[in-house]
Amino acid sequence: MSIYDYSVKNTFGEEISLDNYRGKVMVIVNTATGCGFTPQYEDLEKLYEDFHDKGLEIVDIPCNQFMGQTPGSDEEIHEFCTLHYNTQFPQMTKSEVNGANALPVYAYLKEQKGFTGFGKGPKALMMKGFTATNDKSNGWAKDDIKWNFTKFVVDREGNVVARFEPTQDMAELRACVETLL
Repeated sequence: MSIYDYSVKNTFGEEISLDNYRGKVMVIVNTATGCGFTPQYEDLEKLYEDFHDKGLEIVDIPCNQFMGQTPGSDEEIHEFCTLHYNTQFPQMTKSEVNGANALPVYAYLKEQKGFTGFGKGPKALMMKGFTATNDKSNGWAKDDIKWNFTKFVVDREGNVVARFEPTQDMAELRACVETLL
């Protein structure tokens, strides 16, 4: 299987095959509207504006699995993102990324790039302690998504080349994308 064998539903309930993005660089990200990392939408939109014409696609998959930080409907989430962050990239329907109801593409992504830690610094230390309890109470596996705004980068050939945790500097994501374009 490859990334192009998977699909996700957009906010209108239509199946969107990731094969539509063949030959492009993709950033697949689970997002939230009420999270401390929500301002990353601004960086994602800037990335999209700067590189969409060069072959970048952002696949935004809202998720409510992390302390209920995305409580709204697909419509409300879309309205929030466009009003507050002027997002133009496609937004998919709110979905799960871990557990029995997780999108199949997330099993593939996590298999390709597992969790290696939150990095260093105060945010990383905070998230390490915070998510340890969350993992245990939810029965999540080591490589599961730990929090909102975990980003997977897929190159033009469909290889999952990087995983960025929400605590990582967005400049690192930008640099990775630039090298692939």
